[in-house]
Amino acid sequence: MKNYLILILLSMTIVLQSCKEEPQPEIELVTAEEMKELSELEDIQLVDVRTPEEYKEGYIDSAQNIDYNSPSFNTEIEKLDKSKPVIVYCQKGGRSAKCAQKMKDAGFVKIYDLDGGLAKWKYKGFEINSFN
Repeated sequence: MKNYLILILLSMTIVLQSCKEEPQPEIELVTAEEMKELSELEDIQLVDVRTPEEYKEGYIDSAQNIDYNSPSFNTEIEKLDKSKPVIVYCQKGGRSAKCAQKMKDAGFVKIYDLDGGLAKWKYKGFEINSFN
């Protein structure tokens, strides 16, 4: 009887442990206003996935440029801290959505994607830096 009870408890423990789900990375589409708040409140990594030429024409303060179309893109995103939230943006939202999915697949814990990209950011009147 005692062995039977131990066997049941052991079986239940194994079943419960196997049912635990690992937390899945999230991608959240955010507005320009939400992104502004997030970047001020959290320790966020901000990534501009446009080309270097586009980046030079105007970028959001403290954004680092990692060109989505570059052959070194995957290597470059691996240099980021996967445990910290990251915001990605491009010109209108297409490349950043693809980038967010790649980051999710790579194991980043929290990914924000700027809805409408830099075009929407500018439209809302938020500040842009440039090299000019």
